[in-house]
Amino acid sequence: MSGLIIFTGANSSMGIPAAKHLLEQYPGHTVVFTVRDASNTDVNTNKLRDVIAEHQSAGTNASILPLDLASLSATHKFAATIAAGVQSGLYPQLVAIVCNAYYWNLVSDPELTEDGFDKTFQVSHISHATLVLRLLGSFNDAGGRVILISSDSHWPGKNAMEKYPPAIPENLDLLVKPTADYDKQGRGYQRYATSKLAITAWMYALNRYLEKDARLSKVTAMAVNPGNMVDSRALRTNTPLSLHYMQMLVYKPLLPLLRLVMGPTLRTTVPAGKDTVELALSPEYAGKRGFFTLLTKDESSPDSQNEDLQSRLWAQTLVWGNIGKETTALQGVPGERSHS
Repeated sequence: MSGLIIFTGANSSMGIPAAKHLLEQYPGHTVVFTVRDASNTDVNTNKLRDVIAEHQSAGTNASILPLDLASLSATHKFAATIAAGVQSGLYPQLVAIVCNAYYWNLVSDPELTEDGFDKTFQVSHISHATLVLRLLGSFNDAGGRVILISSDSHWPGKNAMEKYPPAIPENLDLLVKPTADYDKQGRGYQRYATSKLAITAWMYALNRYLEKDARLSKVTAMAVNPGNMVDSRALRTNTPLSLHYMQMLVYKPLLPLLRLVMGPTLRTTVPAGKDTVELALSPEYAGKRGFFTLLTKDESSPDSQNEDLQSRLWAQTLVWGNIGKETTALQGVPGERSHS
């Protein structure tokens, strides 16, 4: 079933091989790859352009559009543009949204966006949730898939980089307005892991609403741990030099040995990108919901499966994202909210 695919963070370390795999293996779709910087001066966006130019098959329409997930107004505007394009026939109906973009900062204090929210949490959770909710009405009547990129970091104690466990506090405002701490790396990683916990927990609530909606019950959501990628630019972006050296001297050269100890989730970006595309588009995963590690259905953390936590996070995410029943096709969303 051909249709429209939205893929955020498409010029990332995993995004570029995912784009290559998508264009090679799933021709005939219309693909909108989003990036924060779509200019000709961004080296990674130019790599994505090269992939599109080299692999775009006959009948496949691929384009790159700017989307700054650190701005809710930009996110709403982008979603409205795509929805209008689907309605007018400029784009076919959606078959998949892959929420791949992320942000972290392990070397400085928490950063607030123009919306007043922690940047890590907004990019990874709030804006992706907003994008998905805004675009649900543009999905194909036959259904489609929402892929939310999670991580083993969402489960306390599972990632070696963890110093402070991820957690959803009773006061949810602490998620969007964290306090500064002397331990930049430890707290920065905790904010990242907590954002992955949030998007994973939110996925379960989203699926419950989708299953109850007659129009959207064939749209399914998956939260995916794509593995820990030793060649990712993430280890060199907003990180201390120690991580750069670990990547260069340990993770990459010793990957075969490390996998013997740490297992198959330690890998490179190419298989991670391929697997993400397969989950989004392969007939094998049609109708699947829930948490996946690589290509296998798995259990997420106990906290992420707490329905009270899911419900609290769901309701507050609607507030953070400025989503009401006039801005999403999903039934059961309360309130009338203004929007950008």
